[in-house]
Amino acid sequence: MSLAQALNAAVSGLHVSQGGLSIVAGNVANANTAGYIRKTVNQVSIAAGETSVSVRITGVQRVLDQYVQRQLRIENSGASYADMRAQFYQRLQGIYGQPGADTSLDAIFNNFTTALQALSASPEDANARSAVLNSAQLLTQQLNSMTASVQGLRLDAELGIADAVNQANDAMQQIAALNQQISSSNFSDATLATLQDQRDNYIDQLSQLMDITVVKDGNNQLAVFTNSGVQLVGVKASTLAFDAQGSMTASARWSADVTQRGVGTITLTSPNGGAIDLIQSNTIRSGRIAAYLQMRDQDLVQAQNQLDAIAAGLASALSDKTTAGTAVTVGAQNGFDIDIGALSAGNYFTVNYTDKLSNTKKTLTFVRVNDPAALPLADSATINPNDKVVGIDFSGGMVSVLAQVNAALAPTAMTASNPAGTVLKILDDGAGNRVGVNSITATATQTALAAGSAELPFFLDGGLPYTGMISAFGTQSVGFAGRINVNAGLLADSSKLVAYQAGIAVGDATRPNFIYNQLTKASLAFSPDSGIGTESAPYSSTLGNFLRQVISLQGEAANTANSLKQGQDVVLASLQQRFAESGNVNIDQEMTNLLNLQNSYSANARVLTAVKEMLDLLLRM
Repeated sequence: MSLAQALNAAVSGLHVSQGGLSIVAGNVANANTAGYIRKTVNQVSIAAGETSVSVRITGVQRVLDQYVQRQLRIENSGASYADMRAQFYQRLQGIYGQPGADTSLDAIFNNFTTALQALSASPEDANARSAVLNSAQLLTQQLNSMTASVQGLRLDAELGIADAVNQANDAMQQIAALNQQISSSNFSDATLATLQDQRDNYIDQLSQLMDITVVKDGNNQLAVFTNSGVQLVGVKASTLAFDAQGSMTASARWSADVTQRGVGTITLTSPNGGAIDLIQSNTIRSGRIAAYLQMRDQDLVQAQNQLDAIAAGLASALSDKTTAGTAVTVGAQNGFDIDIGALSAGNYFTVNYTDKLSNTKKTLTFVRVNDPAALPLADSATINPNDKVVGIDFSGGMVSVLAQVNAALAPTAMTASNPAGTVLKILDDGAGNRVGVNSITATATQTALAAGSAELPFFLDGGLPYTGMISAFGTQSVGFAGRINVNAGLLADSSKLVAYQAGIAVGDATRPNFIYNQLTKASLAFSPDSGIGTESAPYSSTLGNFLRQVISLQGEAANTANSLKQGQDVVLASLQQRFAESGNVNIDQEMTNLLNLQNSYSANARVLTAVKEMLDLLLRM
């Protein structure tokens, strides 16, 4: 090796040591910088002939475990999803109140039934009647307040989606901009690594908002997709749009039909102009946005359904009166007469019959509908899983009603007629023996306080009776818990809690006993939309038991959400620690590297000194 080669090698060694010192200094300076990844220099030897004579830096490398990074992003989404749901459930538990507390829903309901029991024992006591009405008002006010709070949570989720979409757009734009900088640059120093750090930071932010997959191409660019395969970022970024609603009601639901949708939806527009509804396509499945959607469109909707089911149970248990048809025979035909004149929209009459050809018992439920746009009705319009539901438009009078009933009865071989007024006569096929009519009942809502029976409209929907009416906009039960109130007629005259018709003695316990028994002992069927029971096996029990089931279900859901959060936190913390071990700056390690670089620099400087002395010697000779 010539002296010139030695000199060149020593100088290149000094340059490499200086570059290494610069990187170590940057690592130490950024030890506490969020998102900073530890850097090292890549160095290679340069050969001349068969002799290695020099060294140079080929670039700056980030030290990180890419496998752990991918897993960390997955768990970022899961942890954000679990954390957000746990927060919402904690707030929802506050709405229901601590079980047994004086202000909790179950305690207020129990106070109401206790007051009813006292009224049953002393119907003539004005104070007892007043206590019943006061406790009933507290119960309805509690349901009203809880509905407002649940819808407030849904609105918070709606606004949370809007904020998260803005954050996602910002992160995607930054990723695309950094992609362009990185791909168009010839950086081989720390500048490239710093840009990659910044890009990773924005990708990590995006992973907290939604579940994503990152793909690297040959030009050092990163393409970001949702886990369902929709591209978010490439050379350019897609744009998300969310049409947030400024208010929220119980009837506001998501729908693919824009005319039916009462909440915001997320639309992605790609750089080429194509658009996709991310909610309709179920594209976002984890992350903070998915948690907001889950709470807004499912969990909180179910919580509202539970409150509505309680309110509907309170009203219909006291106001619905079921009347059995009168058995009749016409020649060889047998059947029943039933008066349907008292049916309100949402009320129904039921035909139970036996198909003798298959020896199968079947049920037809005819529901009064005042809005023809709601027809036809689905079988799920009633809670009974075993009936066939037929909606009947009453707007055309009895002639029209009779025609619609006969059209529905035609496949069964039963026939209907209208012998007088609002009476329907439904008969079997006579000698044909194809069908046998077993029973017919009509269930109508009592709308007057003194109609001659114990049933009464104790609770109203605003100022209207609750009948379960079905219209093109949905059922009356939706949001009913927010509108339920005590009948103003009872508040004006508490004697109506006892007097169900003229001449009833003030001490008559018939109606008080009916009210108490209906709310504490009668078995009611509840919609599976409440999350309790299923469509094939609806939950049937007393109103008190249903209320306890609701509270228990909400408590279990809150515990499950919290457990999921804690589990995700453990996994995330473990991955963060593993990632930190490779990517974060270790001051002790950097000090060791600094000493090694100092020694290397000193050694190369010593070579320079030796070469200088040798050259000086040659010159003197």
